[in-house]
Amino acid sequence: MDLNRDRIKKRIPPWLLPAVGYGISIASLIWVFHGFDWRQALKDFAALDWRYVTIAVLFDLSVYVAHGWRWQVLLRPVVRTRLWRTVQAVYIGLYANEVLPLRTGEIIRCYLVAHWNRIPLGLAISSAAIERVIDGVWLFAAMLLAMALQPLPGYLVDAGKIMGLLVFALLGVLVYVGLRRQHAHDMVKESRWLHYLHHLVDGIHAMGNPRTLAATFLASFVYAALQIVPIWALMEGYGLAVPWFAAFAVYVVLRVGTMIPNAPGNAGLYQFLVVVALGLFQVPKSTAAGFSLMMFGVLTLPLLIGGFVAVALTGLKLDQIRAQARSGVEAAAAVAPSRGLHPES
Repeated sequence: MDLNRDRIKKRIPPWLLPAVGYGISIASLIWVFHGFDWRQALKDFAALDWRYVTIAVLFDLSVYVAHGWRWQVLLRPVVRTRLWRTVQAVYIGLYANEVLPLRTGEIIRCYLVAHWNRIPLGLAISSAAIERVIDGVWLFAAMLLAMALQPLPGYLVDAGKIMGLLVFALLGVLVYVGLRRQHAHDMVKESRWLHYLHHLVDGIHAMGNPRTLAATFLASFVYAALQIVPIWALMEGYGLAVPWFAAFAVYVVLRVGTMIPNAPGNAGLYQFLVVVALGLFQVPKSTAAGFSLMMFGVLTLPLLIGGFVAVALTGLKLDQIRAQARSGVEAAAAVAPSRGLHPES
């Protein structure tokens, strides 16, 4: 098993995936800001309506609180977490995503919640997987709404269809594992390397009861809706002459386009996708590029500040937390599969 893993690592150089992400980022930035009118952009920035910017920042901050609350609801059958701890883990994870490539923050936040609550790392990773599946369901619903309000490009519709098929296939697996854990365990035993998924199966079974999933679905709706409000507010503050539902289109294009991990903070690709989305509403490229730059700055700066504070409160540096998370993952992979998690009564 270890020999096969080493062979795979040798075939894929560790620099390859980050290099691809940075390449996409650089190419996107070149396209977005080619011929960009910086003077006009500065005038547009100076004319911002800061009332709407304030609304955007407040709602964006509430997104992270909603994320922590949703995570708390999902984990409730197996552990009683404190809201502050889940929110802190979310902030640190997203902060790591802004400064590290390939969305390393997802593992970091799972490690922190597992460490702080003394639960298996596999359980925390299971909860993150469930979150992503449910997020995909609501994203697919948002895409259908966006298509009903504004025709989308064919390639985006095709990508959405593929995403929808994948999401509902994963949702089916989620329901199956939640109802038939022993059968899922038996399937996992059939392969030598699949035994690492035992914790994942146990976690999904523990949290996959109908009541918890229903509550998580509702919390996820709040989480998704809160992400759209800042986009709408910044459009109003920037003075874009677009209908209100343009925020849905920007949200959908951003979420679908950044599903695959790439450069830190999705820099470059983020701006490219915003320009593409606003192009559906005949917003000139230069104007859309200026808006994408402003939106990226307004929504990223509070996250960086909050994430920095959340990291500082741990008494560690981000590199130290990342190293501990990596060690935690390696230790979890080396331990024999658990015999099951026991939900709290």
